[in-house]
Formats: sequence, C-alpha cells, structure tokens
Amino acid sequence: MKFTKTLVAMAIAGTLALTGCSSDEEKDASLTDGSLNGGMNDASVSGLGDGSGMGSGGRFGANGGKYGARGANGLPPEFSDPNNPLSKRTIYFMLDSSQVQQDFVSVIAAHARYLLANPSQHIVLEGNGDERGSREYNIALGEQRSKTVAGMLKAQGVSESQLGIVSYGEEKPVAMGHDESSWELNRRVELAY
Repeated sequence: MKFTKTLVAMAIAGTLALTGCSSDEEKDASLTDGSLNGGMNDASVSGLGDGSGMGSGGRFGANGGKYGARGANGLPPEFSDPNNPLSKRTIYFMLDSSQVQQDFVSVIAAHARYLLANPSQHIVLEGNGDERGSREYNIALGEQRSKTVAGMLKAQGVSESQLGIVSYGEEKPVAMGHDESSWELNRRVELAY
C-alpha cells in the first residue's frame, strides 16, 4: 500500500510539472457534497493528443464558419461582445460541488451551439478549485467540474473529439485572497479555445 501511494505521488508530481494532474487517492468525505462520483480514475488531461495544438495555428480552421470573420485572437467578434453569452468563458460552482450554477447553463448551451456550428473548433475545459481542501482533492474536484461541463456539451451534441479536459486544482487562482469572495472566483471551469 505504501509503495502504491509513493508511485501515485511520483506520478502526480511528474504530471503536474508538464500541465496539470489528477489523483486517484481517495477524497476526504467531509469535503464533498456528494456531487463527485467515485470513478475518478481517468487522467486529468484528455483529448489533447488529437493534433489540435495549443498555438494559434490550424486548430481554428481556415474560414469563419457561421460566425463570420475571426478577430485577432482567432475567435469571431461574438466572443468580444459582452451582450453575447459566448463572451463568458468562465463557469462557476458552489463550494465542494461539481454542479454548474444555474446562471451558467445558458452560457454552456451557447458554447455548445458554437461548437456544433464549427466542428473543426476545439476547446479545453480547465477545472479549478479554491485553496481549501487537500491538493489531491482539489485536483479531483477540478477534474470533475471539467467533466461535468464536458458532459453538458456532449449532451447537446458536441463531439468528444472537440473537447479536452485538464484540472489545475488550486494551482491557478484568479483571486489571491483568503475569504469567500476570493474562493467563489476560484471555483470555476475556464473554456479555452
């Protein structure tokens, strides 16, 4: 058992150095609301080895598709319009939960429509958590949050090949405070095209 935990710890450290990581260790039951499933054995990075790349090269396709010309960031102007749900690329969650807050269901639906209309487009779902809980638990929770958003996109017809999943756990906070207002901002999945 101790040897297995040592191997898991080494694998986590090595993977974290490259991108993000996942943990197969058990979560502290006192930290969860039951929204996490027990099947956390998948890697925290999936769908990234499909040649989609992370640069601004060919992954966006040659034309603008249904959404017209592309802006300087490789995305159509709708992504910059604050009145368009596509401009929202952060999905928020409650404490210790992988259930999407209701306000963001329509945002996910808008991104699903965009991805359906642009089948050559790829998205990476970057799961995050606040600083509370163990590092391993936050990695698992970030991964489950990404998987929840992926499941919602797939339920609306988005191809799994368009989706990548990564978990950063507590490693990439957007708010550095140690209070509820900061923690709220860190419980999120970012949609990275």
